[in-house]
Amino acid sequence: VAQLLISTTSWVGLFKILATFGSTALAGYTIAIRVVMFALMPAWGLANAGATLVGQNLGADLPDRAEAAVKIATKFNIIFLGVVGAVFVALGPAIVGLFTTDPAVFHFGHRALWIVSLAFPLYAAGMCLESAFNGSGDTWTPTRLNFFCFWLVQVPLAWLLAHPLGCGPTGVFIAVPVSFSVLTAWSAILFRRGTWKGHKV
Repeated sequence: VAQLLISTTSWVGLFKILATFGSTALAGYTIAIRVVMFALMPAWGLANAGATLVGQNLGADLPDRAEAAVKIATKFNIIFLGVVGAVFVALGPAIVGLFTTDPAVFHFGHRALWIVSLAFPLYAAGMCLESAFNGSGDTWTPTRLNFFCFWLVQVPLAWLLAHPLGCGPTGVFIAVPVSFSVLTAWSAILFRRGTWKGHKV
């Protein structure tokens, strides 16, 4: 619950920053994010399946099998979201065009979808690695990761790029893949340390 709350409130922070640039930027970003969230649903399912296997194998005192399950889930998640991301990058104009005929909204929606989709493979890996912690019973690690990456990286970076550095709405869009990249990299480091294997569900 805490992880979902942190993620949701960080999105609200991004919306508030985008709102300073007018309704067209906000509307375009909303279209892009709704498309992205729809695409992420199957990936979340695969990540949660990996978490279930982690819990089962750690409960059976088989940490190596738990790690292998996460790696398999991560591999297939990266392939799936990598393909989806490539489709979004290639067909972004057609996809966004299904939801708006306003040129200004279309411009921001296409740009947001293109930028956010570039890091889909990283989102895939981050989902599975965080789910591994949850599956092991260590819910505090992903909670801290989410708080740091979303509230201490994503939101401040979005504001910095958008206003002081003059990137406008594009700065907000860029902050999304950057923060998720930090989340994935940090999760990978903690995953490799293996301390999560010592938790018993």
